[in-house]
Amino acid sequence: MSRRKRLDVPLSQREVPEPVCARLRAPLAVVLGSPAEVVNLLKACPVTPTTCYQMDLHQTERLREALAVENLVAEVVTLPDLWDLPAEFQSAVYMPARGGERDLKIDMIEQAFHVLRPHGTFVVWSSYESDPFFAQQLKKVFGRVHPNNLDNDSVFWCQRDGDRPRRRHELTFQARIAGGPSCRFLSRPGTFSYGRFDHGARALAETMVVEPKDRVLDLGCGCGTNGIFAAQKAGAEGFIAFIDSNVRATALAEFNARANGVTAFQVVATSKVDGVEENSFDVALANPPYYAHHAVSRLFAERARVLLKRQGRLYLVTKQPDEISTFIEETFGTIEVQLQRGYTVLKS
Repeated sequence: MSRRKRLDVPLSQREVPEPVCARLRAPLAVVLGSPAEVVNLLKACPVTPTTCYQMDLHQTERLREALAVENLVAEVVTLPDLWDLPAEFQSAVYMPARGGERDLKIDMIEQAFHVLRPHGTFVVWSSYESDPFFAQQLKKVFGRVHPNNLDNDSVFWCQRDGDRPRRRHELTFQARIAGGPSCRFLSRPGTFSYGRFDHGARALAETMVVEPKDRVLDLGCGCGTNGIFAAQKAGAEGFIAFIDSNVRATALAEFNARANGVTAFQVVATSKVDGVEENSFDVALANPPYYAHHAVSRLFAERARVLLKRQGRLYLVTKQPDEISTFIEETFGTIEVQLQRGYTVLKS
């Protein structure tokens, strides 16, 4: 089997191939993609009306800003699922992330089928000059696939013919902490810790100290694992606030909280860690992603300082303690370090 080759230039910096623009008809749906990629596409292929689907509020805000700078008109919507959009689009286009999550790509192909009108067209623009993965997956869902292998990338297009049952791509897993009750979690692609209890999250859950009646923040909650384990410790009189910028994650956190018997909780989708009462929480838990030059870690620390009560406790897990501990200490004044499962848990 030949290996796929990829030009080391992102789609945002490439000329949009003619086979992509030739297949786009209004109304158009743009499926995910970075703000720069979406802008590059719409500048080359202006289609009105266009709806841009995103799953994360941070990406949504960046995309709206980028469109405004270029004077491009498009609606940007943030929903847990692509098929939450009405089935009214004549065409949809997907620019998959380079090295992105395999199951998310499969999920977006499946869901794109259901937002198209009958005989609507789905286009995939891949950064690989040869891409057997998309050829195979598209054939499974759409039946017939039309490939265009170009010099440095690949374009595929298919039509929606007939109907098919909706198929969710999701996994469940079970986990327990320190011999406590086992919990069952539903997870879906595009959210943190898909299909498993992340080792860093486990290290955090094993280290956190949560007392009965505590009010707990689960920052960047994903599908809700740490907040749900904290709820076991806080008891019926405790309270958990699940916070994430990914709206698919917050939908899962709410589902999993209810399924695991958590009764006193709040779920907030926000990119700024707002929407909850300041100076009202006893514990903040954070397992931030390792990108954006630690901007998310800094945001979590700064907002936790505002949202915690006096003497409230922040627990943040990381594999990059040297870079992160400095601004946590600047924010909180003191810091304790504990090693757990190859991770560092910072307590302030």
